[in-house]
Amino acid sequence: MSTPTRRSRRPSPAVYRWRRLVAVLIVLVIIAAIVLAIWQPWRASQPAVPASSPSATTPLASASAPTASAAPADASAPPAAPEPTPDTSGTTTPTVAACSTAAISVQAVTDQDVYSAGELPKLSITLSNTSGAACLINVGTATQSFVITSGTDTWWRSTDCQSESSDQVVQLAAGQTVSSVTPLQWDRTRSSVDTCGSSRPQASPGYYHLSVSIGGIQAADTKVFELR
Repeated sequence: MSTPTRRSRRPSPAVYRWRRLVAVLIVLVIIAAIVLAIWQPWRASQPAVPASSPSATTPLASASAPTASAAPADASAPPAAPEPTPDTSGTTTPTVAACSTAAISVQAVTDQDVYSAGELPKLSITLSNTSGAACLINVGTATQSFVITSGTDTWWRSTDCQSESSDQVVQLAAGQTVSSVTPLQWDRTRSSVDTCGSSRPQASPGYYHLSVSIGGIQAADTKVFELR
């Protein structure tokens, strides 16, 4: 004897309708998402910029635009001359006096103490203002004198054959010392006003004295040097 087979029950029509509705809703949601992605792509790739923040490429008007009151400067126009200030102190600049003999110390200078045969002595003058105030003195070649002697015999004078001379007044500050810019060279010959254009005798080996004066002020001592 055989066992009867049980038949499965089919879903009711209401279940079929509910399933169809859910499937339709899912399809509609997918279609709506696709449409939004196609027509509004910028929402996902471009962040919103606050309206109050200026763009980095936007120039500021205050930095680039000149004001109406700013006029261009004329580079060729000379600067305005300052107004002179009146002197209300009632004082005047004191006049600098001429240097006195007591205020100036003069010294004869040679570049060496001993000269070998053929070496030419170079002669200079050094003067110092030993006073406590500035003074004026003429240091031009017109006031300079170099004299070389040997014992009581005068061998050479710088003024014997001097062709040109000049004056030069300078101001020496208190305590200032100055020296000749270009030394005078002695050719080791005897000089005289009558032998300027002719040959002159050479000085013999021995000791010689250099005495100098400038601005009418004589050096207190002579400078001794030796010719060999």
